[in-house]
Amino acid sequence: MKLRKVSAAAAAALVLSLTATACGGDDEKDSGSGSSGGETIKVGIKYDQPGLGLKEPGDKFSGFDVDVATYVAKELGYEPDQIEFVETKSADRENALARGDVKFITATYSITDERKQKVDFAGPYLLAHQDLLIKSDSDITKGTDLNGKKLCSVTGSTSAQNVKNDIAPDAQLKEYGTYSECIAGLQSGAVDAVTTDDSILAGFAAQEQYKGQFKLAGLKLSNENYGVGVKKGDAATVDKINKALEKMVSDGAWDKAVKDNFGPAGYQNEPAPKIGVIVS
Repeated sequence: MKLRKVSAAAAAALVLSLTATACGGDDEKDSGSGSSGGETIKVGIKYDQPGLGLKEPGDKFSGFDVDVATYVAKELGYEPDQIEFVETKSADRENALARGDVKFITATYSITDERKQKVDFAGPYLLAHQDLLIKSDSDITKGTDLNGKKLCSVTGSTSAQNVKNDIAPDAQLKEYGTYSECIAGLQSGAVDAVTTDDSILAGFAAQEQYKGQFKLAGLKLSNENYGVGVKKGDAATVDKINKALEKMVSDGAWDKAVKDNFGPAGYQNEPAPKIGVIVS
């Protein structure tokens, strides 16, 4: 009986030892390989904006916002294969950050006072402007030339209405479901111009199938300061991203990303904005 009791005790000790070792192994695995504390990082982007955030066949992603996100993630300790890009549509960006679905968002996310009540922003990393995309041989050279013309924007956007209210009251507004439909309408002659941020328009114009067909009017109808959205209160991540953006500009990667994604459209981009400086 005594021998059996000793054996049982030894067995119990062995089980405890193995359990402790297993738990230690799990903790080590959970620490992840990225310096931010995880094996992957989830980043919010748009999936349907050529030149900015586009999901391509084979689960590949391209665009200026994608390049910015990849550079920032690298500075946070993640290699490209550790990035999981998550589609974040405009209406769900604040919720995605609040829920923790993504660590940060680069998705033509203009910094506004209203949005800053819900999320924090790093940047800005690009100063865009509302503009017009027109055919290469168009006679439209100023906003008032839109009087009597057909102006396209997407349903729910205020861009076209702003033009009609403030610049060309006789413009004929056309609302389509997507910018791709607006571009197709411009190509066919169904509309005379498309309006939204110049960066978005340049991205479409730079696509191979539209090469040489369109141009930007260069009217700079508004200022849009694109920032990197971060969960409200996460000051540490904002600081790290700002440092990453400053490095991206200083080492030339920012200029290269602009030329690679917008160059074919002849996009006259503004210089890289200074961190924390919002152009109103």
